[in-house]
Order: sequence, then structure tokens, then C-alpha cells
Amino acid sequence: MNFLTNPLNLVIFFPLVGVLALLLIPGEKKTALRWTALAASLVTFGLSIWMLTLFDKSNPDLQLGLTLPWIQVAGWNINYAVGVDGLSILLVLLTTFLSPISILSTWKAVEERVKDFMLFFLLLEVGMLGVFMAQDLFLFYIFWEFTLVPMYFLIGIWGGPRRIYAAIKFFLYTMAGSILMLLAILFVGIKAGSFSVPDLMTILPGLYANGTIAPATQMWLFLAFAAAFAIKVPMWPLHSWLPDAHVEAPTAGSVILAGVLLKMGTYGFVRFNIPLFPNAAVEAAPWIAGLAVIGIIYGAAVSFAQKDVKKLVAYSSVSHLGFVMLGLFALNSQGIQGGILQMINHGLSTGALFLLVGMIYEQTHTREMAVYGGLWKITPVFGSIMLVVSLSSMGLPGLNGFVGEFTILLGAFGSQAIGSPWFAGLAAAGVIMAAVYILYMFQKMFLGPEGSIVEEVKKHGHALRDLNAREIITIVPLLVFIFWIGLYPKPFFELMAPAVEKLLSALH
Repeated sequence: MNFLTNPLNLVIFFPLVGVLALLLIPGEKKTALRWTALAASLVTFGLSIWMLTLFDKSNPDLQLGLTLPWIQVAGWNINYAVGVDGLSILLVLLTTFLSPISILSTWKAVEERVKDFMLFFLLLEVGMLGVFMAQDLFLFYIFWEFTLVPMYFLIGIWGGPRRIYAAIKFFLYTMAGSILMLLAILFVGIKAGSFSVPDLMTILPGLYANGTIAPATQMWLFLAFAAAFAIKVPMWPLHSWLPDAHVEAPTAGSVILAGVLLKMGTYGFVRFNIPLFPNAAVEAAPWIAGLAVIGIIYGAAVSFAQKDVKKLVAYSSVSHLGFVMLGLFALNSQGIQGGILQMINHGLSTGALFLLVGMIYEQTHTREMAVYGGLWKITPVFGSIMLVVSLSSMGLPGLNGFVGEFTILLGAFGSQAIGSPWFAGLAAAGVIMAAVYILYMFQKMFLGPEGSIVEEVKKHGHALRDLNAREIITIVPLLVFIFWIGLYPKPFFELMAPAVEKLLSALH
């Protein structure tokens, strides 16, 4: 299997075919540009489904991989190496699934510089897919940094009034953490003589055992990687870039930021921090669990105080990602599997919330909850879908959020690494707080007397309408998975279980 026919390469780089096609379209033919970008992302999704059919879910090792010599300079052995396993395949599928949905949501929302927007969006998809499939630390770092550039422009050009501030803050925060990770990557690669992740899994235990890398050094390496990933998650107290980026980003940017980019941080912990630095991971587990629980409670409390509905959803991400981190650092099978599933759940539920907020914003040009009210009577389809997505976000049984949160709490409650059931108990309080702020938001916008928004919209010469066919087509695929994972999560757990067991075996 060569570079061009490898299924993983086809998935990673097919969006570049879309980029090329966009560049060949003369001028600003908006309809052609939109359909071209949508087609490229749909084919990429199709290729990822083909990749899934080739994936052996009973095999815990990396599959469909390809390793080619890349940079061999002065003893440095850097390869182009890609592969997927149970830890990453769901995130690859989530990326290819959310990308066409995000592009479809821009049909009316992005009217200026459509070609540029679609170019940056497809380039962002390439970077995100590369992050989840890279199996060489140096290659991973290149894809990781590459995602910054298109996202910076998506926020900075098509964002809200404070877009420049939000874009620069997003860029600087992520870049600061990444520099520490780069230093740690160089240290590990030079000491081990390889940047290959599978090779490091076998080389590093020997270096720890013979004292070549001291326990204190292992902890510093763990913290350097953790700095980059914790900013991306974002964990409390490194989260302050997130609300600005979400509020100012265009709807498609918010969906992909919440749905995929934040998962790059949590994925980094499960792919690199835990298996490469196992002793440090066990030592740090109670501290990270503590920060995760603070994030759960803080995110929920601050969400309740928001008047801007998009900011409320943004802060809810801090709370939801706290659950993911708690599950991962329970360092047991239930916790890690729940954490990985909750990454997917958050992408679906919060992605859907941002889409719905964007759809009503296109009509009303405001996100202030105070001016809404009684929307369910005027827009019953919109209200019904919003109710399902809101209940999914707060973890109602029968919907996807419940399965992830329940499994995480189960893992945290019985975790030896965390060492106390109190972490799970406090996190459970976050579930109740989520119900409070989400139901408050729903009640303010959809129930009670009609708000002033109806009259405001009339001033613009049109009445408030329900969702149209395109908007329903955009949101329905997310609803399918919200119910599927909620009612029958077994196929999703089966995909990740062998890889999770292999990961845990590296800790003993």
C-alpha cells in the first residue's frame, strides 16, 4: 500500500482536492464554491466510513498504518507515520461527520469572501485529521500547529465585533502551550533516538528503569505535554480564551471548535501523556481530577450567570470537558471509555446547540436571552429540536450525554488512581447544575409570554419563521446519533475497548 492508496492518507488529504477545485473556480461564484466545499467534505466522510469497514475492532494495535522515511538529519529519525486504533477512530469519524454539517450551516451565514472561508475550512479539516492519525511526535506537532492558522483566520475575518481580539487570544494561548510541548518532544526524541510513538512505547520503559530519564524528569515532560493539551481542552484555570473565541467565531467555526478542536486536547492526554509517562500520570491523577471537578462546577456556575446564549453554551463546554478529563484520569477501563465516548457526545450535543443558536441568530441578529420568550409557539420545530439537544447536553437517560457521564462517574467512583469517591460525588453535583442552567436557558427563550424579539424582527420587514428544509437537514444527522448513542452505545464501546485495555496494561 503506497502513499496515495493508503486509506488514512486519502481521508487526511482528500480535502486538499477540494481546496484545489476551489482555487480553479473563477471569481466569487458563491453557489459553486459552497457546493464544491460540501462535496469535498462529504467524500472525505465517505472515505472515513470506508476506513471504518477496514478497521478490525478486536485488534488493539494501530491499523491501516503507513510509515515512510521523512527527515533523517544528524541522527534524527523523523518519519511520516500515520495509523488509527480504538483511541482515535471515533474522533476521526466525528471530524469527517461534523465538517460537511458545518459547511452546510454557512449557506446563508457566510456571504463575504466565500472562497476564502471554504479554503480555510477544508485546510482546517486536513490539520484536525492529521492530529488524530499522526504516529510520529514531530508529525503530530506539525499538524497540531497547522490547525491554528486556518482557525485564526476563520475567527479573525468572519467573526463578531471583537473577532481580532478573540483570534489573537486563541492563537497566543495555544502557541504558548505548544512551545513547551515542542521542547519535551525534542528531549524525548533525542533521548530515545526515535520520534515514533509505537517505538517510544517500547523504548521509554527501559530508559525509566535504568535511570536515563529520572522520575522528576518524567514529571516535567508530563507537565510540558499537559500544558499544551490543558490549554486546548480547556481545563480550568486555562480556559479564558474559550468564551471569547466561541462568541466571536462564526457558527461553523463554533461548531468545529467545540466539536473537534477541543478534543485535540483530551486526545493528547490519552494518546501521549498517559502511555508515554505512566508513572507521572498516576502521580498527577488526583491533581488533574481535582482541576477537572473545579472545571465542572465552575463551568456550570458561570454558565448560569450568562445573558448571551452563545456564551452560556461556551462555558458549558468547560464543564463538559471537565467530565472527560475526570474519566481519563480515573485510569480505569470505565473511566477512559466513558471519557472517549463523552468526547464524541460533547461534539454532537454542543455542536448541535451552536448550530441552533446560529440558526435563530441569522433571523434575529441577537443572542440576548432577555429579548426572547415564547418561541415554541412561533417556531415549534425549532423548539422541539432545541429541547431534545438541551436534554442531551444535560445528560437525560435515553440520550447520548447520560451514557458518557454515567460511565465516567462509575469509573471515577471506583478509581484507585484518584483515590477518593468524593471527586465523583462533586462531579455528580455538576450534572444537577447543568440541568439548572440548561432548563433556565430553554425556559427564557421558548416558554412564557412572547418576548420583544417578535416585534424587533418585524422591523426588519419579515416575520420570525421556523426552521427551513436546509436547516432541518443540517441538524437531523446529529439527532440520529444523539438517540443512537443514548439507546444503543454498544458498537461505540466495542470500537475502543481493546485499545483502552492495551493502554491500561502500559500503566502496570
